[in-house]
Amino acid sequence: MDSAIQAIEFLARSEHRVMTLEALSEKRHDRRDLCATTGASDPTIGRVVRDFENRSWIMRDGPHYELTPLGEFVTDRFFELREGMETGETLREVWQWLPQEMDEFTVEYFEDAVVAYPGPNYPYTPVERVTHLLESTESIRGLGTTVYKSGNLEVFCRRVIEGMEMEYIYSLPILKAIVDWNPDLIAQAFECDNCTVFLHDALPDDNRCGLNIMDDCIGICGHDPETAQLEAVIDTATPEAREWAETVYEECRKEARPFEAQELGVAGSNSCESPLRVESQ
Repeated sequence: MDSAIQAIEFLARSEHRVMTLEALSEKRHDRRDLCATTGASDPTIGRVVRDFENRSWIMRDGPHYELTPLGEFVTDRFFELREGMETGETLREVWQWLPQEMDEFTVEYFEDAVVAYPGPNYPYTPVERVTHLLESTESIRGLGTTVYKSGNLEVFCRRVIEGMEMEYIYSLPILKAIVDWNPDLIAQAFECDNCTVFLHDALPDDNRCGLNIMDDCIGICGHDPETAQLEAVIDTATPEAREWAETVYEECRKEARPFEAQELGVAGSNSCESPLRVESQ
């Protein structure tokens, strides 16, 4: 086995070794401190620090142990690996709904993401997550199929009518499907002054997922293109993710055009109280 893999295994198979490195990465400790921090016995900590000294990862200064420069390097790289694997575990059930066409997307933006997807015994988790996000924000910008299920559309429309600032970019087929769901309610929301709708002919990832930008986080919603079933909600509050989402949204916004009611074959007014109606064919 490769010596680097052996070193990773050496650390990963012992929780006390990992916890000792974590403690020493923050500040130096004596053995009593390490026992209290890790919950390990004194003989166990004795073995751990001897192993670390033999690998030149720590050094002793009187009663205290501290990381060597080599130990700091190893610790940083090991925890980077652990964080990467944690992200992989978090996203492995929803990877197929992550963006593929949105420029500059990287999984690293979602290292601390909240992930909701239908479980075997309770399929409504993602719908409930979207509802929570809609109830928790006073503004939303988005593109694609982010809000598409009827339960979420009801909350979405209500929040817009209540005053939530909304700016959205849709493809024409998605917008038609949303209007067909409830023409009166959609029109009432869309005609409010705080609601702005745009159309785009080639949104990135439009048949798979959409993007939301809210007050405190950004989110990705993945839908099955055949059934419109909401398959995953992935949201994060990291500044890096928000900067990426803002860039993607602004690029799509530049390419979009204002929504005109006649594109859907509808007629209406400018009043929030007088909804658009789909004309019969």
